[in-house]
Order: sequence, then C-alpha cells, then structure tokens
Amino acid sequence: MKLYYCDTLNPRKTCAVARYLNSPVTFVPVDLGKGENRKPEFLAINPNGKVPVLTDGDRTLWESNAIMCYLADKVGSDLWPHDGRQIEIMRWLSWDAQHFTHHGGALYFEYLIKPRFGMGDPDRAAVDEATRYWRKYAGILNDHLTGRDWLVGDGLTVADFAVAVTLPYADRAHIPLGEFPAVGRWHDRLNQMEAWRMPFPAMTEPVA
Repeated sequence: MKLYYCDTLNPRKTCAVARYLNSPVTFVPVDLGKGENRKPEFLAINPNGKVPVLTDGDRTLWESNAIMCYLADKVGSDLWPHDGRQIEIMRWLSWDAQHFTHHGGALYFEYLIKPRFGMGDPDRAAVDEATRYWRKYAGILNDHLTGRDWLVGDGLTVADFAVAVTLPYADRAHIPLGEFPAVGRWHDRLNQMEAWRMPFPAMTEPVA
C-alpha cells in the first residue's frame, strides 16, 4: 500500500491512523507548494488533486475518513467496529465535516496555510465567523465528552482521529480550546499516543 500525503490537516489523521495501526504502508510525500498534486500522474489516481490518497494493489481510495476506515478494516481493528457503533461513528464523521473541523479548519487555513504558501494575511471577517461557529460546536462536543473518555462507546475509534484533527494546532490557529475543558482532557488522552503527536514520517518533534 502507498499513502500519498502532505503534512497538512486531512492527511494528518490518515497518517496518524496508519502509524497507530502499524499499517504496512509506504508513505509518499506530495509537495503541494510545487504543484505535484496537479501533475497528470497524480491526477490519474485522484482527479480532485487532493491528498491523502491510498493505493492498495488495483484499488485507489481518496477522502481521508474513508482511508482511515479502510486501514482499520483491513487489519480488523476496533477503530472501525463491525457493530452498531458504526452508525454513531458515521454521525460524528458527518457532524465533524459539516461543523467542527469545518470551522476549525478555516482557522487553520487563515493562520497556518496562508502564511505557508504566501497567500496573504488572515481575513478578519473569516476568522471572526469561524471562531464564533467553532465555539458553538465545541460547546456541543464538550457536553458530549463530559464524563466520557472517547467519542463513541468505551474505546478509541476513527471518529476521535477525525474530530480532533485541528486541535494540535489550537495555539497557532487561535482556536479557543482552553474554554472547553472536556474537549481539552479528551485531546490530552489522544496526546498520550505517539502516533497522534507525531503522525508524519521522519518527524522529530510533535506537531504543534
């Protein structure tokens, strides 16, 4: 298997799951700054021109949540359980994509991606809107996590990897994580895992 990635937000969760599971993948870096994701050979495996992408023999899979589930399913990991928890996991993955990481990702874009790729200063109106909505949905998540260790059931699942993906960047992205103690404690538990702290190949220090 080959996992095509860049050290950005969505590839982060797939790399973390791959490392957590010790998946037998070859990590293939894609330099977005040089436009490698727009070259014909890359578009042949993902016409969207996005990372991550997983290839496994004749199978090609894009979209980070699907890749996480596939990697877990391939080794029979309970990160993607085969029982009623799947519905709950899908609920949180959908909620996250539409709300929590949608707005946290907007802050990540304004404060980390724009300066990295020379795209100008943060847009104040976009920052204010994303922060307002992030607080709204962080409150919902905080209530759910109060008294719980993990999002779904009693164990770690792909939902945790997905929903928490912006939180390692909270300080740099000006995400007000400190206002939501249950979310913070949950992320502290994730930070106990080396695969979460250092998801990308050849890392020498945690993502922060």
